[in-house]
Amino acid sequence: MQALKLTAAEIVALAGARLRHEPPDLGDVISRPRGDHDLQPEAIEPPDEAAAIQAAVLIPIVLREDGPTVLLTQRAAALRSHSAQVAFPGGRVDAVDGSPVVTALRETEEEIGLAREHVRVVGFLDAYLTGTGYRVVPVVGLVEPPFALTINPHEVDEAFETPLAFLMDPANHRREGREWKGRYRTYYAMPFGDHYIWGATAGMIRNLYERLSG
Repeated sequence: MQALKLTAAEIVALAGARLRHEPPDLGDVISRPRGDHDLQPEAIEPPDEAAAIQAAVLIPIVLREDGPTVLLTQRAAALRSHSAQVAFPGGRVDAVDGSPVVTALRETEEEIGLAREHVRVVGFLDAYLTGTGYRVVPVVGLVEPPFALTINPHEVDEAFETPLAFLMDPANHRREGREWKGRYRTYYAMPFGDHYIWGATAGMIRNLYERLSG
């Protein structure tokens, strides 16, 4: 598998050709949800999609002049779940949201203050089922600088950008593992500088790579 070094124009073209144009529905018969269950050394049943907590995240690709980047967050260390982990901005779907796009953009504004006017949604990835019981719809959006961020310290310790070229290079997609709930579980990890990108976040990045690379 080859690394992808994409310009802004190439990202737009590939998004139109290879990303989903509509968010995945529950029980989608065209493509099953991706997830942690795909990566295990022993085959396991995927979580019950209908029983999972519905969530959405934004994959914000920032169109920098010196090369696109992906905007990520470091979750607040004081949070009760997934504390201090690297994540995409996002969260649970509220009943009033109406669509994963609304959820992803609302949560992004709440967490890091990125106004939705700066985000152009260009497609979706397959739903991602996590081992912790979430069904996440990844919403891919392009972000045009300049923009300002306002970090919500109750949810996020830091927002940072990682070069898209680094994340779209399979040489940087490590397979690591640890014991969790009595079973050895494997996952993708993409360490970058002081940040350890792993788990569902790394899994969705890998899925983005597979989509864009065809």
